[in-house]
Parts: sequence; structure tokens; C-alpha cells
Amino acid sequence: MNYPIPVNSQEIAALRQKPINEELIATAIAGVVHIARSKGQSLEDLTAEVLADDSLLDFESRRWLSDIVSEAWKTL
Repeated sequence: MNYPIPVNSQEIAALRQKPINEELIATAIAGVVHIARSKGQSLEDLTAEVLADDSLLDFESRRWLSDIVSEAWKTL
């Protein structure tokens, strides 16, 4: 990857300044997994956050993202 994996929320936020592409999205997901683990969160905690209702994504999109986060958790 051309981007280092973010280790805090400020580094995640800084990714907003980069052009969006698949690699950037993968980096952001890896960062979220890393940060969640460093806070002692479980995979269940993280997926619950992803699945929580919000105004950005519909349920199907949140479910899809939750599956991707779960795969990242297992891979990293």
C-alpha cells in the first residue's frame, strides 16, 4: 500500500484530503480495525458500530461494510 495504516482518529480524518480510490478505502478500513483493537474493542463491538443506523448509509450498505470490516479483522 502507498498509505501507512492510520493509528489514530486524526490520521483517519487526514485521509479525507487524499483522492478516493480502492487503496485509500482499504487503508481506512485497516486503520479502523487497528484503532478498535488498540482500544480493546471486540469484532462484535466494531460491527455493531458499523451497523448502527446513520444518515450516511442505508442498511444494505452498512451490512456490506460490516462484512468487509469482519474480513479485515480476520486478515490483519
